[in-house]
Amino acid sequence: SVEHGVFSSNFAGELDLKTSITDWLMGFSDEKDVTYVRSFLGRMLFAGDDALKNLNVLSGGEKVRVMLSKLMLEGPNVLILDEPTNHLDMESITALNNALIRFPSTLLITSHDYQIVASTVNRVIVFNNDGTITDYLGTMDEFMATSNKA
Repeated sequence: SVEHGVFSSNFAGELDLKTSITDWLMGFSDEKDVTYVRSFLGRMLFAGDDALKNLNVLSGGEKVRVMLSKLMLEGPNVLILDEPTNHLDMESITALNNALIRFPSTLLITSHDYQIVASTVNRVIVFNNDGTITDYLGTMDEFMATSNKA
């Protein structure tokens, strides 16, 4: 069975702003251990007491990192990501990129961030302006080299 995790660029309604990051994420963890949940937050750069912040005081980038932590906790075998690097600083983008490179299953991603796409995909699907679809089996760099020759 496919268990999918979705990161939508419009996720604001999903967060319970009245609670702390850790308490909110505990609801998505099969392992009801605060240390376990905080380890996922640590991977998304919430160190120490940062994990105890209330969701209502977080910046846009911090909220993105919380949502990505939620996805990691849920452990899906398919990730669908819509512009996951929006609102992230360089350190957070690097942490996300490293996590996506290690993701063992299917990743569907739409992004304007060339680096994250170039380092994670092995198939490129382009929806062209004329209504056609270009389906290229290979990396983004290979696709770009091929399409630049045309």
